[in-house]
Amino acid sequence: MKIKFIILFTTILLLASSCQTIKEKSEEVAEKENERLSLFIGKHYKELTKEMGNSTEDYVNEVGNLTLVYKTKKYGIPCERKFEVNTNGIIIGFTSSGCF
Repeated sequence: MKIKFIILFTTILLLASSCQTIKEKSEEVAEKENERLSLFIGKHYKELTKEMGNSTEDYVNEVGNLTLVYKTKKYGIPCERKFEVNTNGIIIGFTSSGCF
């Protein structure tokens, strides 16, 4: 009985620590992604298209700013990056979802 309890406790402990490691790694990757994309803030959108290519789609949002959308897939997981561009062609913001 004690051996079963020890094995169960050890298994639970290993699973919990594995989940924490995965969470930390994913947060680290997301932070690097945000650092890289934040370099485009304040720059003309043509610099973005030079580095990332043409956007998958674009549209004018409710405020009147252009939104450039880049969609990709990695390991079957969809990634979407959106960049908001003001009327002067300057990138003023971005969002990233599912990207690593």
